[in-house]
Amino acid sequence: MIDKNLIDSIPQGSDSAFPQQEFDSRIAKLQAILKDNNIDLYLTSGAENIFYLSGQQTPGYYVFQCLAIPVQGTPFLVLRELESYNARFNTYLNHLYGYGDGFSPAEALASAIEQEGWKGKRIAIDRNAWFLTVNIFAELSARLGEMQDGSGYAESLRRVKSPLEILALEEAARENDAGMAAGIQAAKAGVDENAIAGAIMGATITAGSEYMGMEPFVTSGPRSGVPHTTWRRRVIQQGDVVVLETAGCHHRYHAALFRTIMVGDVPQKARDWYDITRTALAAAMAAMKPGNLCSDVHDAAQRVIDAGGATDAYRKRTGYSMGISFAPDWGEGNILHLNKGYDVELVEGMAFHIPITLREYAQFTVACSETVIVTRSGCRSLSKISQDLINI
Repeated sequence: MIDKNLIDSIPQGSDSAFPQQEFDSRIAKLQAILKDNNIDLYLTSGAENIFYLSGQQTPGYYVFQCLAIPVQGTPFLVLRELESYNARFNTYLNHLYGYGDGFSPAEALASAIEQEGWKGKRIAIDRNAWFLTVNIFAELSARLGEMQDGSGYAESLRRVKSPLEILALEEAARENDAGMAAGIQAAKAGVDENAIAGAIMGATITAGSEYMGMEPFVTSGPRSGVPHTTWRRRVIQQGDVVVLETAGCHHRYHAALFRTIMVGDVPQKARDWYDITRTALAAAMAAMKPGNLCSDVHDAAQRVIDAGGATDAYRKRTGYSMGISFAPDWGEGNILHLNKGYDVELVEGMAFHIPITLREYAQFTVACSETVIVTRSGCRSLSKISQDLINI
């Protein structure tokens, strides 16, 4: 039960990432989708979708929360009672339902839906939300009856960023540049990966970043040749290739970046491959323009990599959408990605991270990337860090 006196003492929306009009616009667009799909009430428990539609953000999203948006009328949010005060601070929502620790979140949500008068109506639930467990879904279904699949409703709106969202991405990139610059400065023989990671995190946060959706990747030597390894106390040695992948976060919007450092004499193959990564990245960015498809961007990069004889070293997509993220990721790969056969048309205002990585497995990786915004005639990078190979 929410303490009304306590919650009324918190200035509503005073810590919101955006003005109320931004969220009103997003909700109105979602309600149009609901109307088109003959849905009365939409439910989402995904932290990113809840933030997008209401502004609610908390590290405590591991406890079930659910935003309910009717086709007409007032949205309401059901969440842990402890988090309701946070929601008052971050959102302009007037209808908050808090449940105590030890109570069933499904029962709390079903009761709120009944109180709001939506039981028996056409309800769509976001089945892709990570924190909608099988048990919660089963309990809701028992109380509310059959619910339609609302997956992708909010995500379709998140594809194209508003001017305020682009400003947040630009700030995230500025903060990330500070962290990447610090990591590059710290990377040298005799320094361990933890010290580099510490320099990156410290500089990024000092520059204004919030907590990121995922930790930076700091990996060196043979470890760098294994995907998704990160710092684990290894000391940088002469002859190492060091790879840094970092991100900054502003109002939950993320910008990421890859850069490669070569310490002393490294295999010539690594240097040759780095040239291929930069050329492939340039080709991908040249293809990143309205009217082209997401697959066109991937194909442009793949052609360069194939021509360079590095096909077997590139076993991945070429990129993914960027925007709102909570742990465990900093990307929006569930919304858009750059891959073969993914024939979604690019539109002005979309944002992507384009990480080009070539791996000699268990030996080294070389990588270069940019976070970009699709513009009217092409794309623009958000980072000011040079793509030149770093030799120390």
